Amino acid sequence: MKKMAKHLNIRVYGRVQGVFYRATAAETANKLNIKGFARNEKDETVYIEAEGDEDNLKAFINWCRIGPPRASVDRVTTQESAMKNYTTFVVQR
Repeated sequence: MKKMAKHLNIRVYGRVQGVFYRATAAETANKLNIKGFARNEKDETVYIEAEGDEDNLKAFINWCRIGPPRASVDRVTTQESAMKNYTTFVVQR
């Protein structure tokens, strides 16, 4: 049985800009076959839209809670949303 793909809007709070968070998130997403994007926000959070199967999304969110070595994640919020059928995962500037 094929697992249902889901779309999540993820916001990451903490020291997550200027620490290669988006680039590392993209590497992690690609390993987990997750599609979407990551971008820095003016409020110093990182906003991510991620699509993939539930298990891979869970693994990705677990990674988001830790981030790359220089990051310091305070909290991660997620919200399920409608699928947008992304075909790649990109870092938005």
